[in-house]
Amino acid sequence: MRTGLVWGLGILAASLAGAARADVKMSGSFVADASCPATQAIKSGKNPGNLSTDAGKSYELLAGNKDTPTHYLILVPGADPERRWVKVSCGHVSGGSASTMPVGQAKQAASGKPEYIFALSWQPAFCETKPNKTECRAQNAGDFDATHFTLHGLWPQPNGNFYCQVSSSDKANDNPGRWKDLPPVKLDDKTRAELDQVMPGTASDLERHEWIKHGTCYGKSQQEYFSDALNLMRAVNTSPVRDLFAKNIGQKLTADQIRGAFDSAFGAGAGDRVRVSCVIDPSNGRRLIGELTLGLAGPIGPDSSLKDLLMASVPTNKAGCPTGTVDPIGFQ
Repeated sequence: MRTGLVWGLGILAASLAGAARADVKMSGSFVADASCPATQAIKSGKNPGNLSTDAGKSYELLAGNKDTPTHYLILVPGADPERRWVKVSCGHVSGGSASTMPVGQAKQAASGKPEYIFALSWQPAFCETKPNKTECRAQNAGDFDATHFTLHGLWPQPNGNFYCQVSSSDKANDNPGRWKDLPPVKLDDKTRAELDQVMPGTASDLERHEWIKHGTCYGKSQQEYFSDALNLMRAVNTSPVRDLFAKNIGQKLTADQIRGAFDSAFGAGAGDRVRVSCVIDPSNGRRLIGELTLGLAGPIGPDSSLKDLLMASVPTNKAGCPTGTVDPIGFQ
């Protein structure tokens, strides 16, 4: 009886150990390129709350389901449970590493990583998915965001840099999106006016969230953080990239076309640092270009060249969403 019990416990321990080895621990962040189911289990697809990733949003990366993963385990703040599985095709890994990494990935990681992710939104597409946002209810054809990129954020990497020296109360308000309860961002009048134009989400206090979560890890003041981001936005919005989008409103663009425009604007190879994210219009199923994320490296200041910051960063493995529509302003 005792021998059989010991043997049985040994089998159980071995089984549990094998199950523990199935997941490969990873670090860094998962950046969603599309809206995809975030499930509690891979096999059953169980999804409490019917949650999906938000295109362009970063999530803490916990693990892969095997050495060459088909799914990533991410942390979705506010979900129940918070640990969720997503397909690897849904997005890309940024600023992290795995305890077991294929040779090709290890070689790339050794060549350098983005020090920052610069996220640009196409606001009309964002508003198709968030129609109740204050800034989305106030869309007009003559607005800046009808024909220009808008600022989502400038994110120091890796994403484990979130909330640097931030109080627990501010974290508690930020995670569920109670941004109006976060401390106001203090900027000079000129910067505030430009930010309100280039970041329409300030109507929903997006700048408070971006500062608390990302800007506090930037190593500079609020004024410098947002001024630097606005300088980079000007470089994009006065480039052939913006022209390409403005001339194709209502039409489809491919990731190759977009990357080619970056090459034209900022030099050969710049487009290799760009990833395209798409969203699905919930009213009619259209695939819309929602966001561009740019990998940057090097010191950022008032005189920084976006070309130099792009070329100093490592190329991305995938272009992201292959084709999407440039959404016109207003609900379609």
